[in-house]
Amino acid sequence: MSVASKKHNTRMRIKARIRGKISGTAERPRLTVFRSNKQIYAQIVDDLSGKTLASAGSRTIAEAKGVAKIDQAKLVGAKVAEVAKAAGITSVVFDRNGYLYHGRVKGLAEAAREGGLQF
Repeated sequence: MSVASKKHNTRMRIKARIRGKISGTAERPRLTVFRSNKQIYAQIVDDLSGKTLASAGSRTIAEAKGVAKIDQAKLVGAKVAEVAKAAGITSVVFDRNGYLYHGRVKGLAEAAREGGLQF
C-alpha cells in the first residue's frame, strides 16, 4: 500500500467518525471544507434535504489567485460567510472533513467566524 493511499484511507476513517456525530439541518446546516494541494473549497449543506445552500472556492475568487494558500483559505472563509448571510444563515456546524484543525482549515474557519457565522 502506498503512502498516499494509506493517508487517504486514514482521512476517510476520521471523516466517517466525524460524520457519524454531526449532521446539518435546515436550522443549523453543516459547513464542510475540502482542500486539495492547490485549492480550498467550502460548502454549507442541509443534510436532511440533501441540498447545498451556499458555497465558495479559491478558484472562483479573483483575489485568491497568486496569494499564499493560507490567505486563499481566509478569503474563502470570508466569502462563504458573506454568501451564507445573504441566504439567511447565521449558525452552522463545522465539519473539518477529516483534516486537522490547523493551517488552511483553521484559517478558513476563523475567517468565517469573523464574517458572522456562529459555530
